Amino acid sequence: MKQHNTLGFIGLGNMGGRMTQCLVGAGFEVHGYDTDTAKVESAGAKVCSDTTELMRLSDIIMLSLPDSRVIETVVEGENGLLSCCRKGQIIIDLSTAAANSTVRLAKRFVEHGVDYLDAGISGGAAAAEKGALTLMIGGNKSVLDSISWALKPIAARVNYMGESGAGHITKLINNFLNAVALSATAEAMVAGRKAGLDLHALLDVLNHSSGVNFATLNRFPRIIEGDYLEGGLTGKLMTKDLALYVDCARELGVASLNSAGPLASFGLGTSLGYGDQISNRVVDAIGDVSGSVRLFER
Repeated sequence: MKQHNTLGFIGLGNMGGRMTQCLVGAGFEVHGYDTDTAKVESAGAKVCSDTTELMRLSDIIMLSLPDSRVIETVVEGENGLLSCCRKGQIIIDLSTAAANSTVRLAKRFVEHGVDYLDAGISGGAAAAEKGALTLMIGGNKSVLDSISWALKPIAARVNYMGESGAGHITKLINNFLNAVALSATAEAMVAGRKAGLDLHALLDVLNHSSGVNFATLNRFPRIIEGDYLEGGLTGKLMTKDLALYVDCARELGVASLNSAGPLASFGLGTSLGYGDQISNRVVDAIGDVSGSVRLFER
């Protein structure tokens, strides 16, 4: 595919806005659409009045939307993308979505001569801001190769995972393990605090022992200093991703024996009022029901 410098981006929220800023910063002209016009403007994109205008102006369109229900509405609803797409366009779905929905939408786009790549993302807000995300892509490999230039400003790693749906399945598996590590480490750190352990020393032991994980390495060294790394995935969104993983495991015939713990932990967080805050606040939820424990003490 001939390289163009004009891209379209739909959904400029917490992650989409940061990715758009990286694309604009790399010199691309980006047409943006979001229900909140201010988000498009703050990301430096050119505001489109609706998705029809955006599709008319863009050859490559990126989506960053909350879930499959919203994606399906944007794609199949009144004046949706299927009604105004044209042959040769490429859509890259950077959302977290159910793979069965992704595969179905990809088939519908193919009927219109449009390629649909599912692109799971990892790295959180910090990586999105630096253009250092990890992408896991499903769909046509030759199409991915042809638009690799459009992903360079937002990703440090691009991994091709297989046919349509493979990218979103990979993302769900990754988020499941992330949730297990975060919720289990939160519980362990609350136990360490109640036991009177020095949390810096505890983390040093864990990070040089078999208990090491992403949360011990990258989250809790900051959390015990009072920095919850605000701006990343919320507790409610983590619960949503976990539910998608459980549905996926059920469809695959896999016994999901280890999802109950994180589902209970983040569900507790939401019930105690932490659902709209970063998922790292799960440690405060566990602390609340464990005797009002806080890891950071001034």
